[in-house]
Amino acid sequence: MESLLTRARRSAIILKICFEANGRGEAEENTIGLRVSILASGSSGNITLLETERTRLLVDAGLGKRETLARLAAVERTVEHIDGILITHEHTDHCNGLPQMLGMWKAPLYVTEPTLGAMQRILPETFGKRLDRVETIQPGQHFTVGDIEVHAFAIPHDAADPIGFTFRSNGAKMAIVTDLGYMPELVKVHLRGADCLVLESNHDLDMLKVGPYPWVVKQRVLSRTGHLSNHAVSEYLCDPDGFDAVARYLVLAHVSQENNNPDLVRLSAEEALKRRPAESAFTGELLVASQHVPLKPLEL
Repeated sequence: MESLLTRARRSAIILKICFEANGRGEAEENTIGLRVSILASGSSGNITLLETERTRLLVDAGLGKRETLARLAAVERTVEHIDGILITHEHTDHCNGLPQMLGMWKAPLYVTEPTLGAMQRILPETFGKRLDRVETIQPGQHFTVGDIEVHAFAIPHDAADPIGFTFRSNGAKMAIVTDLGYMPELVKVHLRGADCLVLESNHDLDMLKVGPYPWVVKQRVLSRTGHLSNHAVSEYLCDPDGFDAVARYLVLAHVSQENNNPDLVRLSAEEALKRRPAESAFTGELLVASQHVPLKPLEL
């Protein structure tokens, strides 16, 4: 029988070909302040790797072991240890691979108490058996893992206790906020000053309305505890009082495969950014994260 490692290598080769075909095969081993590798983003699985010279963190664990290893290999990362796994909320596209990640790396788990309880109800028994070190966190809390300072903050989503994160290390700031129905003013404040901002741009309103989802699901997505539309994101991006435009990298993420299109996401964002006043123009790089192919590692 074909081994798990052999299948992982095959997947990694395929992913690496796609990765390099997009001009993204230039990972370097230079000294880093904070490196961000978005391995997957979307309704089928989310996982992001953050690295400094001393510390490695995973944000969410929505892919299984084989696919996670393949994505890491595709961006030329070899990860022998993880210093912490942080979970934003309990929906399976963010935590389905957590039992395998805990088994592989035996890393501390950083999670809110309501989210932990929800995961214990939906994940297999192996999750509970592999829970070794759990660090309970809560929205509004600042804490440190290695040389990375983390701030958790509440976001509006239909989960037990959903949170977004900002990370600071070596003078760089990264923010990740997906799965939220609208942009509260306090969330906008947390995102200011980010050198790298990973922000949801989930659906196109027209595509969602005529798309295949049942009406009850469409209502959920459109609600204030659902997901951000391209339009909602564009309203945020064009407003200098909301988006400060200092980011070197603006990554639009969690793009729906049924109700959106990466080209629409990019065009909507570009149009919004062009509406900004000249004195607060966005001069960074606009990227769209993929469900299937990891982005190039972003060096901050």
